Amino acid sequence: MRVLVIGAGVMGCATALSLASRGAEVIVLERSVPGAEASSAAAGILGAQVEAHAPGTEFDTLLSARDGYARWADALREFTGIDVGYKRCGVLKVAMHEVEAHALAELVAWQGQAGRRAELLSDRESRAVEPALSDGVRVAVYFPDDAQVDPRQLLRALISAVAKQTSVIVRSGVSVRSLIVEQERCAGVRTEDGELRADAIVLAAGSWSSLVPGVPASVEVRPVRGQIVQLDERPPTVKAIVFGAGGYVVPRGDGRVLCGSTMERVGFRREVTASGVAHVLGSAIALCPGLGEAQVASMWSSFRPESASGAPMIGPSSLVGLFLATGHHRNGILLAHHTAELVADAVLGK
Repeated sequence: MRVLVIGAGVMGCATALSLASRGAEVIVLERSVPGAEASSAAAGILGAQVEAHAPGTEFDTLLSARDGYARWADALREFTGIDVGYKRCGVLKVAMHEVEAHALAELVAWQGQAGRRAELLSDRESRAVEPALSDGVRVAVYFPDDAQVDPRQLLRALISAVAKQTSVIVRSGVSVRSLIVEQERCAGVRTEDGELRADAIVLAAGSWSSLVPGVPASVEVRPVRGQIVQLDERPPTVKAIVFGAGGYVVPRGDGRVLCGSTMERVGFRREVTASGVAHVLGSAIALCPGLGEAQVASMWSSFRPESASGAPMIGPSSLVGLFLATGHHRNGILLAHHTAELVADAVLGK
């Protein structure tokens, strides 16, 4: 079976690997270079519990994806020799006001009923977990099973793994001009170099998914800009991932600390703005005041792909032959392998 994958980010590369492992011949098309967009710009929080809002199918899916990540990380390291930075480090979600504290208590209650570890901590107990926390923290919830990964290392491992697969070809610098639709079926794509035909096409183009001519109108994906600032602490002081109402802090353990992130619906404007950086740094320093003395190492922005419904778009589309792996918004890194397996199942008729 021949499959075309549009997009060579984490989602596209992971899907190509899953398909190749099941015997498919795969061509991955990338208009720029692999991972040039959101894949390499994310913070890499595997926050199935800290990101959850209510029990249900979405929560179960996030948990399944997170709990399978260690095996995937091990497999990638064994195959490529690249450590993707997976750590089950736990996450603190803090409250500085009474309303936030009440919401955290409710969060602990329903997650506990679901059989998941979530511990409500006092201000003193919170600072025992993370001494760098602000004195303004009233309570916190600790999710010991949430984790992190380094997205840039993950992408390197995926690109290396794809390169080792004789049944996968990656073509960089190729723009898809349109889908080829014949007899109400997607039969391939048109590029500036001509037509490519296949048995199935997988759309993994992130925020650009809706812009491919021929994609069904039901595939609505829009960009949500996020700005991140990386600080450099020497020596490192922040140890835990910390979430607050205005942002988050992600220490890598080697002095790098990622601070994020904005949520801006500004189209495809990639600027890093003064107000965005001020918001990110203000939120980070409010959580961990000692970061005010850290060095600003770099800053960047990229686009989260948000679907019209807010849920990921995974599997068959309304156009026969076209399959979706897009619209993951804040959880693309977390759901990458889970999505790849589901899409491979769908493409191969399972």
